[in-house]
Amino acid sequence: MADTESPRTVAPPDEVPLENPPSIARQLGLGFWVSVAFLAVVILLAVLAPVLPLNEPTKIAVGDKFEGPRPGLWFGADGNGRDVFSLTIWGSRISLLVGLIAITIGFVVGGSLGIVSGYFRGMFDKVVSFIFVTLLSFPALILAILITTLLGNTVFWISASLGLLAVAPVGRLARAQTLVFAERDFIAAARILGASDGRIIVKELLPNVVIPMSALALLGMGIAIVAEGTLAFLGISVDDGLSWGKQIAAAGTTRVLREAPHVALFPISVLFLTVLCLNYAGDRIREVFDAKELSL
Repeated sequence: MADTESPRTVAPPDEVPLENPPSIARQLGLGFWVSVAFLAVVILLAVLAPVLPLNEPTKIAVGDKFEGPRPGLWFGADGNGRDVFSLTIWGSRISLLVGLIAITIGFVVGGSLGIVSGYFRGMFDKVVSFIFVTLLSFPALILAILITTLLGNTVFWISASLGLLAVAPVGRLARAQTLVFAERDFIAAARILGASDGRIIVKELLPNVVIPMSALALLGMGIAIVAEGTLAFLGISVDDGLSWGKQIAAAGTTRVLREAPHVALFPISVLFLTVLCLNYAGDRIREVFDAKELSL
């Protein structure tokens, strides 16, 4: 008996419905947004510290000496009876400020030099590349110690010394990205239409280069915060004010760690989580937008 069923018809490829690609927010993932939320809370607490109902960071005997955590004294008290929670919040102001200023200097100076050298090339590119290689060759910690020792232990000079260390990595990334995008058709089209070099750099190159630079900036900010803590252990952090590094260094003695580990544990935990969130957020931005770039 002959098969009387009609053959199935397959829709042409151009008629097959395509699924909507996931949004950027979904591609970044839940971990990215949790990291951003934690960073937002830390930054908000640091900014609002003067108006929050916190114990004065220099006030003595808010609690007993080395008192453990309890309601109203959430992180316990240090050897002087000071509120460790308040110390941690106030310390975040300088630590975050140093990290922000440092990476801003690296982002602006290094990014500008990298984009301009990658666009114009020639002798200027050779000179800038030599400067980047020289900065990368110099021991970072020694350079930071040298600058802060000669110019002072203020927030500005510590941030400037750490920002100088960020110039070369950010600049090299900006240069590499500029070399890639400078060969694209949209740059050639802009030249044909008579756009000036300045307009091409600002309107065409910068929006494409700034995303990978931003990912590196988040990583660099975390490194700068840790570097400030390293300087604090060497006794050359900021003279005036409190930072996470100075707080951890003060609680890093063997006696304190044995008798009251919470004095060091809580600021270390906040520092660790902050740097972890910065690194994770930067990695996710790099992975998502690199993947998009490869699919173009």
